[in-house]
Amino acid sequence: MRLRIIGYTVLLMLLIQGESSLAYMSTMKTDDSTKSAVPLYEEIKKHAATYEIPPENARIDKIWKAVPGYNGQTVDVDATHKKMKAGGKFDPKKVVVKQVPPSVHLKDLSPAPIFKGNGQKKMVAFTINVAWGNEYLPSMLKTLKENNAHATFFLEGRWVKKFPHLAKMIVEAGQEVGNHSYTHPNMTALSSSQLHEELTKTNDVIKAITNKDVKWFAPPSGTHNEEVIKKVKQMGMETIMWTADTIDWKKPSRDVLIERVMKKVEPGTIVLMHPTEATDSALKELIQQIREKGYDVVNISTLLNEERVN
Repeated sequence: MRLRIIGYTVLLMLLIQGESSLAYMSTMKTDDSTKSAVPLYEEIKKHAATYEIPPENARIDKIWKAVPGYNGQTVDVDATHKKMKAGGKFDPKKVVVKQVPPSVHLKDLSPAPIFKGNGQKKMVAFTINVAWGNEYLPSMLKTLKENNAHATFFLEGRWVKKFPHLAKMIVEAGQEVGNHSYTHPNMTALSSSQLHEELTKTNDVIKAITNKDVKWFAPPSGTHNEEVIKKVKQMGMETIMWTADTIDWKKPSRDVLIERVMKKVEPGTIVLMHPTEATDSALKELIQQIREKGYDVVNISTLLNEERVN
């Protein structure tokens, strides 16, 4: 019996010793792997500073009023290390960056109109105010689609009610829609209750016809004051103005319209248009010239979001 106990004890000690040896070997392998990876990991961290770009907060500008923020960027060191580990050396082509949002967003600002996007974003937004000009809409939508360009169509509420098929056509073409009041009044001449009615009725009819929620408001003829801006903000929208005006309702020539816009095109420009013969004829060339300057043609939501474009 005593011999049997001694045997069990010896066997148990051998097992424990074996597990300890395996654990030790495993630790040694891990340590070796970690040690070989440390220089690369540290090198990535050293290079990371050259890729760092701080985010830009949304702000109220003296000239441009509300200006959206813009994401910064930083290196994702762990993801970069994972991509480079097999090669064992630093490779600039395998650096993984991630975006860093600002701490102040457009929604955090006090009520103010928006005349322009962030100046770091190489984009130009088209806004098209619609209360008439039905005959030019199909052609303009076709041009936007063929050139993979986007715009925000600000719709008058009573127009949507009268021409629901055209409102649907705009949305089905992949374009964004916004609020352009219900009856196209001078917004500054309205009472608070009248303002609320103009905005609410338009949002409701757009939602009913297109199933789209509205985030942006373009005041008729640009008429606005502090009360209008506050009411729009209270309703969860922002007031959109413009940087460049085509003045297309005065029937300029195609070349005059293009020159009028292009001399004001820079990152963040918002271009105001209407469905007119002049804009319809100039639209394709306008898109091409803007892209030749290195800017994309987008809707208001894309221009004003904080997403960094590299």
